[in-house]
Parts: sequence; C-alpha cells; structure tokens
Amino acid sequence: QVQLVQSGGGLVQPGGSLRLSCAASRSILSALSMGWYRQAPGKQRELVAIMISGANTDYAESVKGRFTISRDNAKNTVYLQMDGLKPEDTAVYYCNARFSFVGDAYWGQGTQVTVSA
Repeated sequence: QVQLVQSGGGLVQPGGSLRLSCAASRSILSALSMGWYRQAPGKQRELVAIMISGANTDYAESVKGRFTISRDNAKNTVYLQMDGLKPEDTAVYYCNARFSFVGDAYWGQGTQVTVSA
C-alpha cells in the first residue's frame, strides 16, 4: 500500500504563485505515473499535469506554460509549481499515483487553492 501526503495550497492573489507537494510512503522511481488533478465546485475533476514513468510530462492546455510538475526521488516527492495563477485555477487539488496497471491508483487527501483579489 502507498500513502500520499499533500502539503501547500492556500490563498493567493491573481498573478501569484504556489507550490504543492506530494510525499509518497515508498520509492517513486517505479511509478507508472504521478499526476495532479483538480476539481472546482460543480465541475468535473480534471487532469492538470502528469509525469509518465518519471520522465515524460503532459499538461492541460489551460495550464500549459504556467504550471510545472517535477520530482525529488531522494524525498519520494512530486511537486506542482503554479505560476501566473488565475481565478479559474481555484479548486481542490489532488495528487495521484499509479504503480501497477492491475491495481488501484492512490490519492492524496487534497488541498484547497484559492485565487482571488
């Protein structure tokens, strides 16, 4: 079993920055994928950033050029650096990890990001 513990988030003004962290209870070197999702009130959960096999990355078009996913293998931690934040980025953000195609994915507890003047 894998535990994902998130930290970061909070209230920020438009144009500001935040960095989210997701620490795993085991090595992330073998992860098939690690990613960040978000869900705003009344809206469907959406993928915002993902890292495949610890190398290839992909981003939602709405955040491309503003968000960056990265990892620190020594700390078993994945990060989401969010720059140029907009009010429409307001949502609960969740860390996700998959280690096997036959098992369930793992989720962090979620953290609120609010962008408001």
